[in-house]
Order: sequence, then structure tokens, then C-alpha cells
Amino acid sequence: MGTGSFTEDFKRDAVAQITERGYPVAEVSQRLGVSPHSLYAWKKKFAKPAGSGEADQAGEIRRLKKELARVTEERDILKKATAYFARDAK
Repeated sequence: MGTGSFTEDFKRDAVAQITERGYPVAEVSQRLGVSPHSLYAWKKKFAKPAGSGEADQAGEIRRLKKELARVTEERDILKKATAYFARDAK
């Protein structure tokens, strides 16, 4: 394996292959020419904490619930408008 200095972007991409894409450390190590020890160290440094994913999901759920409430309200208004204009058309 080569000894060299790698850029921060390279290290983050290597960690993303392990954490986000699910590749094994040994495979990424071989493919990139980096020691597994280095990958584990980079993973410890750059990987997102496990709790942050839950916070992101909770925020996304809140946002989606607000959007659902807004769309439901718009739908109800349109239903009432349709009924009103259908009544006048007769």
C-alpha cells in the first residue's frame, strides 16, 4: 500500500463508500490503495454521528406533516369551491 497524503475530499469519499454505500472496509482499502487502519481512522473522524440521522429524520417528518396539513387544507377548500360552483351551474 502506498504512503501518501490524501486530500480531505478523498478521505470523505472513502468514508462515504463505507458508511453510505455499504462497501466493506477491506474492499475499499484494496480498491483505493489505502490501509484498512487509515480507513477506520478516517471513518472515526468523518462519519456522521448515529444520532444525527435520527434528528434529520425527525425534522423531515415535521416538515412533511406541515406540508400534508397545508395540502389537505387546500384540497378541502377546492372541494367546497367545486360543490359551490356545481350548485350554481344547475
